[in-house]
Amino acid sequence: MKALVLGVTAVLGWPSLLLLLYLLNVDLQYLFFLFKNISPYFWSALGISLCVGLSIVGAAWGIFITGSSLVGAAIREPRITSKNLISIIFCEAVAIYGVIVAIILQTKVEAVKPNSDGSYGLAAANAGYAILGAGSVTGWANLACGLSVGIVGSSAALSDAANSTLFVKILVVEIFASALGLFGVIIGIIMAGNANFTAQG
Repeated sequence: MKALVLGVTAVLGWPSLLLLLYLLNVDLQYLFFLFKNISPYFWSALGISLCVGLSIVGAAWGIFITGSSLVGAAIREPRITSKNLISIIFCEAVAIYGVIVAIILQTKVEAVKPNSDGSYGLAAANAGYAILGAGSVTGWANLACGLSVGIVGSSAALSDAANSTLFVKILVVEIFASALGLFGVIIGIIMAGNANFTAQG
């Protein structure tokens, strides 16, 4: 049953999931009630942790891919080790992007008292969702960036070991792969720009 729900959701998207929940006699009003009453601070914390966690996973994965190829190729051609460390630095920059955005997102979180019924105001909910979206976008973009930089860095190390004239050409591709993480950082900062827990209205 779980495989069916995941498959339908992946193929048709969230409207199909809602239709499937309706057909399975799931009480959608209660589901929305639960979703609405989850604290915006939970969404904020989830967004910040996704930002840091996925960025670090992307950096570690990229370093693993690049480092293993670099060490293997350096056995045959030791001259490539110092030049190809730039690939490791590009991968590590991905983790730094995530930490920077997480710090920016954390500064947006402010204390707000809940309403008498335990719910939070619209401004607090919007801010929580904005921080969740910003952290998610940044984290997933940095995960993809770390993988792409790692794969291109691995190719750069192996190509440089075979022919030293190819290094600069592949380094240009690696710079473009590294720009993916910056796009995620920029979009995350823009998304969280108007997050204000204490806004009136």
